[in-house]
Amino acid sequence: MALGHEHDEGKIPDGETVSLDPIDTTLWAHIFVQMLAFGVLFPLGMVLGIIKSRWHVPLQVLATALALLGYALGHLHGGRQFVESNVHAKAATPIFFLMVGQVVLGIYLKLHLERGINGRIRPILRLLHSINGKAFPVMAWVQMLFGGITALGFCQGDHLGQCAAHFIMGSAFIGYGVLLTILLLVGQVWLRRTGRSQEFFDSVVIAAWGCVNTFTEHRWGTAWVRNDWQHTTMGIVWWCAGLAGVWLSRGRDGAPKRNFIPGFVILITGWAMSAHPQDLMISAMTHKIFGYTLMAVGLTRIIEIAFILQDKPGVSEDGTESHSFQYIPIFLLFASGFLFMGANEEQMNLVAHSGMDAVAYILILYSLAFLLFLFVNMLIHVYDRSANATLFKPTVNGRAPASRPVEDRQLREAGEFELEGLMSEDEDDEEAARRKLLKDPEENGFASPSTVGRNSDRVA
Repeated sequence: MALGHEHDEGKIPDGETVSLDPIDTTLWAHIFVQMLAFGVLFPLGMVLGIIKSRWHVPLQVLATALALLGYALGHLHGGRQFVESNVHAKAATPIFFLMVGQVVLGIYLKLHLERGINGRIRPILRLLHSINGKAFPVMAWVQMLFGGITALGFCQGDHLGQCAAHFIMGSAFIGYGVLLTILLLVGQVWLRRTGRSQEFFDSVVIAAWGCVNTFTEHRWGTAWVRNDWQHTTMGIVWWCAGLAGVWLSRGRDGAPKRNFIPGFVILITGWAMSAHPQDLMISAMTHKIFGYTLMAVGLTRIIEIAFILQDKPGVSEDGTESHSFQYIPIFLLFASGFLFMGANEEQMNLVAHSGMDAVAYILILYSLAFLLFLFVNMLIHVYDRSANATLFKPTVNGRAPASRPVEDRQLREAGEFELEGLMSEDEDDEEAARRKLLKDPEENGFASPSTVGRNSDRVA
């Protein structure tokens, strides 16, 4: 089917990658079907696979069928034409084969072949199936971005560098928000097992990213321009601050320690981006709101660590509780990511000539951030309800959640205390001694010759 598609490029102007024709109904159907399959169903199926739900296989079969339908629609559309060598088309083939490989691995694992050589290769194939399934949402996100870039003809020629920087950095902010959401809701116990504070991992990534930005934001051998200075010095600040954050992530006794460094790095990055020089007014306003949003991320993150949590890993010792304030920096990270991705030069030029004002455009980007923030929380909730089912087991009447293990122990101890208070005052000494023996076995010992017989009688 792909070879049969003519890929007519006769209407594409010279130097452009798309024609001026509108997007037809078939191509819109391709867009929405693939967004449903790769953006919603595959991530949900991944979570269901992690919790070993019986709905994992049916949902993934449905998602695969929709993905194949969308793949066909992508080669049957009319209207707007695209150059054959566009990035969306190039990335579609490897993702398609990875999807087919995932289906084949799933069928093999479903057959439960465990004898002979199957017993040796099954664990390897299970690991491959798991890794590919967890990486699929990331690949789907990249491919959806490629689809939007291709549909609009962006990121070509001289615009490639700044366009890639906006989409990579914006996606990084969103990815950071996803990781913080996971750690907040279901990852505190894992983080405690690592023996490291969260700021240690944040600072390591900040330092590494700063090193990359220091040597890649300026094209060496060419003249320095205004943006090169800001981007390069920002990279220097990142790796310097990241190293300081790694050092402060340990206390005087070597125990994990929270610190302000990652939040401050985000804050100062937002301040720098808010003053980033722009040619268009709408671009300047969008960058300013992006900078303010990023500054709010850093400020609220510092407040969360220093004042809400007071340097503790979490609100509760068991890692099951969270404070409402902790969601603020996370959502603002989602918003920062969408604002930065939507602030590339070509997108700003498109919006400036569309008649839409900056306020409406920024509100649309915030709406997209809310939707993704909601979807991520829903996926984590699906996992949490299964992985921590004992914390949410309903009572007989189905109206209230059952007590947590700590609360169960407290209630049991309280019941024993009340039973002791109900003991009759005229109870004989022998019965009181037996009760004392059962209550404090370490003090008296069950194996003493004077009590073994009486214990047997008591049990009988």
